[in-house]
Amino acid sequence: MPGGRLTQQERQQIAAGLADGLAYAEIARRLDRPTSTITREVMRNGGPVAYRPEIAHRATEHRAHRRRQTAPREARTAPAPHGRDTEAVRAYEEAFTTVFMQQGLPKMASRVLTCLYTTDTGSVTASELVQRLQVSPATVSKTVALLETMGLVRRERDERRRERYVVDNDVWYQGMIASARSHAQLAETARQGVGVLGPGTPAAVRLENIARFVDFVGESMARAAEQARDILWAKPGPAPQDTAEPGSDR
Repeated sequence: MPGGRLTQQERQQIAAGLADGLAYAEIARRLDRPTSTITREVMRNGGPVAYRPEIAHRATEHRAHRRRQTAPREARTAPAPHGRDTEAVRAYEEAFTTVFMQQGLPKMASRVLTCLYTTDTGSVTASELVQRLQVSPATVSKTVALLETMGLVRRERDERRRERYVVDNDVWYQGMIASARSHAQLAETARQGVGVLGPGTPAAVRLENIARFVDFVGESMARAAEQARDILWAKPGPAPQDTAEPGSDR
């Protein structure tokens, strides 16, 4: 299986595959590349609809040039904590970001979440995000606000009164509950249309079916989230007291 960067010809083949409606896995098979390579290439360069091979190739060359320029400065920085391989961590962060984008999150929101999940403290300041992601403070503020509405991030003040962005251990529980609430709102709105369009009409029947389906999915999601939290995060109870008298049979 070939390694290294994608060539311009390979990028043109990716674009042709996308135009033909091929899945990432099929494009990867034809190029003898990992599926993750194709997925990451497409998602970081506009997605399947906006992917343009020439622009993607120039963007990659620009990133490589920028990395070469910053390499001496990075070489002088402190080693990665816990003996981690810096390049391996960077590659993993790109892959993790790509997965979030495939789930429907915008690219910047995906990058912020990846940064939080891969930070040992589980929290960062706005300035730390600006420095790590090389974006403006306004971009960070807007992105965090979006993640807050989704229940994926919260804010708190540290001992220096700085605002920190935090991901809790139950962040996915909170996110699923928020999603279940949005499902309930969609179902309610669909049912309002039944009365407006007239019960029994084709449009009203369609809306009622939507409401029933979304209701079922939302309730199942909330129930599964509650069960998972109770089972996976249950704290162990105190060890049973040994009440047997000395010398007695057990």
